[in-house]
Amino acid sequence: MRPTSDTEIRAALHRKKFRALSTRSDTLIIDELGLAHAKVRIDIAVINGSIHGFEIKSAADTLARLPKQLATYEECLEMLTIVCADKHVPEVRKLAPSWCGILKVSQGPRGAIEFTTLRASKKNPNVRAYRLAHLLWRPEAVAVLTRLNASPQLLRRPRKQLYKSLATLLTIPQMTAYIKDFMAIRQAWRDLPTRA
Repeated sequence: MRPTSDTEIRAALHRKKFRALSTRSDTLIIDELGLAHAKVRIDIAVINGSIHGFEIKSAADTLARLPKQLATYEECLEMLTIVCADKHVPEVRKLAPSWCGILKVSQGPRGAIEFTTLRASKKNPNVRAYRLAHLLWRPEAVAVLTRLNASPQLLRRPRKQLYKSLATLLTIPQMTAYIKDFMAIRQAWRDLPTRA
C-alpha cells in the first residue's frame, strides 16, 4: 500500500475530525495559516475558543524542519497537534513538548485514512500574547486599540509597537476573540478561510 500524502491526510482531517464543527457558526478552519508574519505556516488552524494548530507530517516528509516550526508554534498557538505517519511517532514524541497532541495516521485494510490519538493536546503554557497579536493585520490592531481608547499617538506607531500594546492590554482569550472576529470578515486572503 502506498504512503498517504499531505493532501490526502488534510482532506481526511477535514472530513473526519472537523465534521463535528460544521454546525458551529463560531468556528473558522483555515488551511496554511501564516504565523509570525508568514515566518512559518501551520497546515490547518481551527479557531473558536482558542487557536488550535494541526501540523501534518506524512510518511513522505522528513522532520528536519520540525524543531524550528515547534519553536514558532510554541509562541503563536494556544494548542497544537502533530498529525503524523506511524514512522514519525517516536521522533515526534521526543521533539514535541508535553502539551502538544499527537495524532497517528494509518491506513485501514481498504486504504482509508484512519486517525489514532496517542496524546491529547493541552493548553500551551508558553504562548506569547505579542506573537499571537501578529495574526492581526495593522488596521485590525488599530481598530482594537481604538476600542480600548488608545491615544492617537499610539495608533500612528509602527505595527510591532501596536502588537506590544495589545499584548499588555488584552488577555490571551480576549486576543483570540478579536483575531477570530477579524479573520471571519476579511475580504482579501491568500486562501479564503473555510467556515466549519
